[in-house]
Amino acid sequence: MSEQGTKGEHGGDEDGGSEQDRHEPRPAAIKELMSRVEDREFQVGVIGLGYVGLPLGLVFAEAGFSVLGFDIDDRKVDALTAGRSYIDHLGADRIQASVTAGRLAATSNFERLAEPDALLICVPTPLDRYREPDLSYVETTVRQASTSLRRGQLVILESTTYPGTTDELVRPLLEASGLQHGKDFYLAFSPEREDPGNQQHTTTQIPKVVGGVDGAAKELAVCLYSQVFERVVPVSSTRVAEATKLTENIYRAVNIALVNELKTVYDAMGIDIWEVLDAAQTKPFGFTRFNPGPGWGGHCIPVDPFYLSWKAREYGLRARFIELSGEVNIEMPRYVISKLQDALNTAGKPVKGSGVMVIGLAYKPNVADPRESPSFEIIARLVELGAEVCYHDPLIPEAPTMRTWPDLPAMASVDIDPETVSRQDAVLIITDHSGINYDQLTSDAQLIVDTRGVCQPGPKVVRA
Repeated sequence: MSEQGTKGEHGGDEDGGSEQDRHEPRPAAIKELMSRVEDREFQVGVIGLGYVGLPLGLVFAEAGFSVLGFDIDDRKVDALTAGRSYIDHLGADRIQASVTAGRLAATSNFERLAEPDALLICVPTPLDRYREPDLSYVETTVRQASTSLRRGQLVILESTTYPGTTDELVRPLLEASGLQHGKDFYLAFSPEREDPGNQQHTTTQIPKVVGGVDGAAKELAVCLYSQVFERVVPVSSTRVAEATKLTENIYRAVNIALVNELKTVYDAMGIDIWEVLDAAQTKPFGFTRFNPGPGWGGHCIPVDPFYLSWKAREYGLRARFIELSGEVNIEMPRYVISKLQDALNTAGKPVKGSGVMVIGLAYKPNVADPRESPSFEIIARLVELGAEVCYHDPLIPEAPTMRTWPDLPAMASVDIDPETVSRQDAVLIITDHSGINYDQLTSDAQLIVDTRGVCQPGPKVVRA
């Protein structure tokens, strides 16, 4: 089922390892474990049942593995035990089928970490208040795993992090158990590449990059993922695998910052960035389109680049492109608010006391995921300026409490019927969900500030 990489894709030998790795006789212990994997007698444990961990556990269960999921949130555990899904793009029918077949179970009892043969760690890796890596979730999880670590277990970190985390942090914590890597247990890194709501590239279709602390760990991890993923791409080390994920997201972060900066420059010149992009996209080579927006959001793009810039300082280096892209994208919510202020001023209205409807709390369209969404900062700043703010999001009926914006007032999504919309002094489009009739919205609104380029230009529409 797996294509285990080809020469040129990973810059090394055909299996991504060294000559020694390829010609050493396979230890009997690895042979036995791989045989159990192929016979589906290998239990998979997934730690962290969110947008990454749950899809991962589900595809293993659907491939015939016994899967035990771990999470500190009892609500998730209860939902899965009852066969319910709490992630919109994962149908309850899939959950129910795997639970009923006895292949998927969940628990908040971390004393059971000794049961699975593999532990796939899918916990958050956010930034702290100083925009430095917060690995507390990884550390806590690995310490818990080390207390029950047993011989023959495979541990794979999937959480996005800086190069060296698996070797420098995870391995010593696990070896504090008294067991040794390569002799008693196996350790690898395989970055998650989940894209919630993407119907074209589902979990099993996205190639799986895998790096092991040594050749045996890589071989076992590749064997496991090959049972589920259509393609597995081995690389020579955990550091390469960790750097791969950061590179993918830094590429996006830098290009998003570039197009956002172009937006502000072209706007000052009276040029519509969306018309420019439409024209530029007609070039059949040498151009990849990125769209501007109100900032960055999600669990990866606003976070991951700073992991590398932080690690670079250990080597006396500055990751200047990363830092600059962060500065540009972080300023976008302020830019959007300034455009809203200017538009209201033109209409003879101050922000204070004006009714503003924000369209979209999710960080991207057609998902119910609000993590790091710029909507929350924009709402917070509008509230500080005295605006009367409401929001509409068809996928998020109640605004959650956010770690970065804990003091926002409790809010619930309002309807976008003509009467409600027409009462607002301005409608601010942050997330362009596809289920919204933007032509009707434009017709009903007094003023629209559009950060996504979804409304037709006109006297009511200001693009930001």
